[in-house]
Amino acid sequence: MDHQFRPDDEPGGEPRYGDSAVYVSPPSPGRRRRIVVAVSLVALLAAGVAVDRVATARAESRTAEAFQDGMGTAERPSVHVSGFPVLTQLAEGSLRHVDLTAHDIPADGASRPLPVTRLTVGLDGLETSGSADEAHARSVDATAFLSYEDVSDALGPDVSRGDEPGRIDATVGLPLVGDVTVSAAVSAASGNRIAFKDVRVVRGTLIPPLKALLDKALEEPVPVRNVPEGLRLRSVTTTRDGIDARFTGRSVTFRPSSSSAESSAGSSA
Repeated sequence: MDHQFRPDDEPGGEPRYGDSAVYVSPPSPGRRRRIVVAVSLVALLAAGVAVDRVATARAESRTAEAFQDGMGTAERPSVHVSGFPVLTQLAEGSLRHVDLTAHDIPADGASRPLPVTRLTVGLDGLETSGSADEAHARSVDATAFLSYEDVSDALGPDVSRGDEPGRIDATVGLPLVGDVTVSAAVSAASGNRIAFKDVRVVRGTLIPPLKALLDKALEEPVPVRNVPEGLRLRSVTTTRDGIDARFTGRSVTFRPSSSSAESSAGSSA
């Protein structure tokens, strides 16, 4: 029988192909040191991020609790502290930016006649005083959203979006008389109030009893007081689902435990 030559039958008995053994040289001492340093840095960074997240969560929880106590919300608002690291900001005594969103701030008689469906607040340069009852913000921008349903419950007439931008429709009715609908322009008035002007009848007949109901609801501007004091109402716009009231303030001191915030300087700027 003829002998067939195979690749692994090299002279000398050493295989040429098919050898699965692989030799890996150990890393040099310098490379080992670099690996250890890199792993240590990653571990330190991960630990630092974890500690910073704990500090952030505590700051957000503390702010939410204070706001809930001060404004009387049924649920604790959501709070988000921006920027990293937060620990450095806390050490410096000032948070660069804080966003807060609260829902269903209730009305409270004549002092707070309008409930606020949703309040979003952005605070820049929020300085903590070391007291749980006070914080100072360099500037504040807030929007109070008032749903038509909540506005209707507070004022009496059935309020809905008007046919033109910046206007609402208000409908009242009496048994055996029928309904009447008027259109009114909404605008910001002094004293953080929403005014209803340029009232026009769009449907029905405005007989004296119905006119009296509408005058009671729309004749006087309605204050929006379910926001931290020290903020000034800048604009009012109508949307598909409700009214947006935008507020701003500068150098505002917020004392949530007493539902009070005072402008120490330039709140009307």
